[in-house]
Amino acid sequence: QVRLVESGGGLVEPGGSLRLSCAASGSIPSIYSMGWYRQAPGKQRELVATSFTGGSTNYADPVKGRFTISRDNAKNTVYLQMNSLKPEDTAVYYCNAVIGPIWSRRVYWGQGTQVTVSS
Repeated sequence: QVRLVESGGGLVEPGGSLRLSCAASGSIPSIYSMGWYRQAPGKQRELVATSFTGGSTNYADPVKGRFTISRDNAKNTVYLQMNSLKPEDTAVYYCNAVIGPIWSRRVYWGQGTQVTVSS
């Protein structure tokens, strides 16, 4: 069983920064990708950023240039550095990992961490 544990959420003023972390533990044969999604009240969960083990990344348009995703493969950990935060970034942020060989990949989710951007 794979477990994803997030940390780093909190309350920050507009223009501030936060860094989220997510560590994967358990039986991990291989990781295809790790990333972050978010869900604001009354809205659907949406992609924020993904880091693929081959090295490529992708970002949602609203966060391009402000957020940076990175990985520590030795620690099975993904980070999300969030700068120039805006009130519209307020949401529960969920870690996501796609794990396993191509013929049996599974998607795992963390429990979520609240990010609130407010003055």
